[in-house]
Amino acid sequence: MKPLLNKTTKPFIIYVLIVLIISIPVYYFVVDFIWQEELDEHNTIVAEKTSYEFNKAHIGDDEVEQNIALWNKIQPGTNIEKISANQIRPDSVFTVEKYKPFSADKKIERYRCLRKVVYIKNVPYLFTIETNIEETEGTVMIIGLITGFFFILIVTGLFILNRRLSRTIWKPFRDTLEKLQKFNLNNQDKIDFLKTDTKEFEDLNDSLRKLIDHSVSVYATQKEFTENASHELQTPLAILKNKLDILLQSKDLTEKQYEIAEEMNRALTRSSRINKNLLLLAKIENNQFENSDMQLDELLMQCFEAIQEHFLQKNISVTSTIHSNVRAFGNLALTEVLINNLLINAIRHTTNSGTIKIELNNKSFKVCNSGTQALNSDLLFKRFSRFSSDHNGSGLGLAIVKEICRFQHWEIEYAFENDFHIFSVKF
Repeated sequence: MKPLLNKTTKPFIIYVLIVLIISIPVYYFVVDFIWQEELDEHNTIVAEKTSYEFNKAHIGDDEVEQNIALWNKIQPGTNIEKISANQIRPDSVFTVEKYKPFSADKKIERYRCLRKVVYIKNVPYLFTIETNIEETEGTVMIIGLITGFFFILIVTGLFILNRRLSRTIWKPFRDTLEKLQKFNLNNQDKIDFLKTDTKEFEDLNDSLRKLIDHSVSVYATQKEFTENASHELQTPLAILKNKLDILLQSKDLTEKQYEIAEEMNRALTRSSRINKNLLLLAKIENNQFENSDMQLDELLMQCFEAIQEHFLQKNISVTSTIHSNVRAFGNLALTEVLINNLLINAIRHTTNSGTIKIELNNKSFKVCNSGTQALNSDLLFKRFSRFSSDHNGSGLGLAIVKEICRFQHWEIEYAFENDFHIFSVKF
C-alpha cells in the first residue's frame, strides 16, 4: 500500500513530464519559425544595404562590375548577377539543404535563401543570399537541456515539499490514526484528539468522537447484559439440574417417570451448554478477551489427554504429528476451546474403529477424520447447522471455532480429500 501523498504526487509528476516532453517539439517549431523570420529580414537588409552602398559610391560602370565580381568571389553564400528587364521576377524566399561550402565537413545543412531584384546605377541585378539556419537545432537542444533541468528541479522541490507537508499538515491525521490503532474497547478510555486548524481533520475527529462514545456505550451495555445473562440464566439452570439429579436418584420413580426425568435432564444439559456457548460467542464478538503469546504444543497435548477416553470408547485409531516449541499469538482460553471443539467434532462424526489424524507445526493445526462424503462448506460454520443425526451437540461448536479464528486473526479452512474431512487452522 502507498501513502496518500505518493498517490497524488505521481500523477502530477507524470503530467508535468508529458507537458515538458510535448513542449520540446513545440519549442523547436516556434524557434525555427522565429529564426527563419529573422533570417529573412536579415537577408533583405543585406541586399538593400548592398545596393544602397553601390549606388552611393561615386564610381563608374566598369568599377561597379569589378566590385560586384570581387564581391561574388570573396563573399560566400552571396551572388549578384546582372539581368535584363524581362528577367525581373518578384522576390522569393526559400530553404535549401546542401553540403557546407568551404569546409571539410560534409554534413548536410539548411540554408535560408533570398532572391531579390536590386538596382545598382539604375541597372537591375538579381541579388541571391544564403544564410545557414542550423543554429536552430543547437538552440532547441539547449532549450531541451534547460527544460530537463527545470523538470528535475520541480520533481526534487515537490518531493521535499511533500515530505515537509507530510510532517506538518498531516500530523493531526497521523496522530488520530495512531490513537485509533491503540484504542481498546476493554479499557473504555476516551481519546483526546490533537487540535487542528484544518476543517476536514477537525470534522473527522468530531465524527470519530461521536462514534467512539456510541461504541463504548453499546459495548458497556452488551458486556453488562452478557455478565447478567451468564449469572441470571446459569443459576436457575443449575438449580433445575440439581433438582433433577436428586429426582433421578429417588427410588419411588416408576420406569416411565424415570425416562421422562432423564429426557428432561438431557434437554436441560443441552440448554445449559447452548447458553454457555451463546454467551461465549457474545463475549468474543464484543472483544472481551486479550491475546498474548502462548505455547501451542503443550496446550494441544493437555487437551488431547483430557479427551483420551472418548477415543477409546469408539475404538478410534489416532495418529499425531506434533512439533515441539510451537508458539502462536492468541488467547489461551479461547484456543483451548478451539482445540477441544475440533477434536470433539472429529470424534462425534467418526464411526467406530475410524481414524483421526492430528498435525501441528509452526504454521497450522490440522484435524482430519475419516468420512464418506464432503460436507456443505457454505453451511459448515453457521450456527445450529447439523450434518448428522447426533443431537448431543449444541450446533455451535464450529461457529465458535470460526469466531475464535476471526478474533485471533487466524484462518480456518475445510477440505475433503482421500475420504478424510480436513479442518486446517492457519496461524
